[in-house]
Amino acid sequence: MALEIVPEWMVNFEDEDVTFIKRFLQASGSLKEMARQYEVTYPTVRLRMDKLIQKIQISENAAHEPYVALIKRLAINEKLDLDTAKILITEYKKQGVKA
Repeated sequence: MALEIVPEWMVNFEDEDVTFIKRFLQASGSLKEMARQYEVTYPTVRLRMDKLIQKIQISENAAHEPYVALIKRLAINEKLDLDTAKILITEYKKQGVKA
């Protein structure tokens, strides 16, 4: 029986994120090639890559501030608007609450 171990930084990736990473690797890391494959502009692919990088960074900081990590993750996944996320994080930090 094979045991699958998913690294902590990949836990919050959606299936489409994993597919994007796989295609990126198959394209030898070329964002230009990714733009061609997805039939979008280079800046669109760059934005997608930046969101994946943010997800990784958030997962690495989640142990220290899980609430803040959750709010950031919701904002990155566009489930919460950025202004609301900023307000929630600011108010949370004003309270001096430690996770």
